[in-house]
Amino acid sequence: MSTAASVQPIFLRGTATAVDDQVRQESLAVSAGLKRQDAGLLDELIVRYQHRLMRYLLYLTSNREMAEDLFQEVWMRVMVRGAQFNGQARFDTWLFTIARNLVIDLRRKRTMSSLDELFEGKSEDDRPMSFEVADDDPTPFDCFSNLEDRERIAAALLQMDTLYREVLVLRFHEELSLDEIAKVTRAPLSTVKSRLYRGLAIIRPKLERNYLRYQEPV
Repeated sequence: MSTAASVQPIFLRGTATAVDDQVRQESLAVSAGLKRQDAGLLDELIVRYQHRLMRYLLYLTSNREMAEDLFQEVWMRVMVRGAQFNGQARFDTWLFTIARNLVIDLRRKRTMSSLDELFEGKSEDDRPMSFEVADDDPTPFDCFSNLEDRERIAAALLQMDTLYREVLVLRFHEELSLDEIAKVTRAPLSTVKSRLYRGLAIIRPKLERNYLRYQEPV
């Protein structure tokens, strides 16, 4: 093995460790600020995560009015229960966990026992086929360049079962690791992987058809 080949993995490990340390320090700083009830920090967190949180809620509920109501409730929970965040996990993981629990609580009040029943008894016509979330930062799942293609991806996601859609959004839009998704969804890692693979298998043909249609000569 060459010297370069043997050194490269060590360098990559060092880079990953540095990034992990930075994330850990940021999480601890957020935890300390929330415990102090730092109003300035809360404002910064809202600005930083508002688009991601709203996007997650929209994909989870497929209902803008419901998502907007839950959005406000999530930040109220963060403000009231901020001291519970210990900084051992990333803040966005904790934030999405709060959001998901609120969605489940709301559905339970409507006699639905779990997220699996999110769309049970709901006709296709009741589901919005597209929505827009203002966000200047492209995500890894925005694999096409124009708005029309992004809308097609959103429509394809909205046609999927909620549990598969949620894992795809958390993985590719929000860039959470599989372990972090397991924490948010409170599902075993094997279940998260199964949902991810199943979701990709469902959505890939739809995206491939869209891509081929886009590539057809005029």
